[in-house]
Amino acid sequence: MTALLRYQTALLVRSQRWLPPFLLYTASLGIGVQGGQPLLDSLGYAAAFLLPVAAWLVRICVANEPPTARAVVAAAVGPARAHLASVLVALTSAAVLGTITTAIVTLISDPVGSDHQRRVPVLEAAGAGLLAVLTCALLGTAVGALTAWPVLRSTGRAVPALLLAALLALVVSGSPAHAAVSGLVGGSHTATVHTPVLPLAAAALLSAAAIAASCSLTSRRSP
Repeated sequence: MTALLRYQTALLVRSQRWLPPFLLYTASLGIGVQGGQPLLDSLGYAAAFLLPVAAWLVRICVANEPPTARAVVAAAVGPARAHLASVLVALTSAAVLGTITTAIVTLISDPVGSDHQRRVPVLEAAGAGLLAVLTCALLGTAVGALTAWPVLRSTGRAVPALLLAALLALVVSGSPAHAAVSGLVGGSHTATVHTPVLPLAAAALLSAAAIAASCSLTSRRSP
């Protein structure tokens, strides 16, 4: 599996297809996050913006290989393992991007509540922000796994489905991403840090189920 992960990572880096989602994330943060803003608000925005980026990265990684190369790799290690490696590389890339962003946002933001009066514990807030970022990365990966090949093979259906699912994952009450982001933004009003442990656990379970479902289909469907 280590060799597969290295192979998929090299494919992603060399393809430069990661640039559009990276630039989208950077531009979104440039609009929604400014230096000196309340820390918890900024961390919530950073986490929310990561979800569609994670889904997009999954779509990129599972389709990065030419069909012939994909068939060779699948024949050598099994289609499910090959697909799993591509999804894990997307998830890891999103998690690393979110972790770096959390550190930067923590450094440039003001550790106060939304009233700019009450102080917020920086390390505790950063930890909650990191868990929220991981929650959104996991849920975004689940969205990507369920809206890309082999689940949806038509681009005309897959892209709208990805966008709609990412939006719903952020706004629907009960969604782990909604709970994690709302906990940060809502906590900013009272200068209280809510650590999203349960949303993270729920996102991990949903992501594992989605990845397992997509991997199980790779042996049944041709590219």
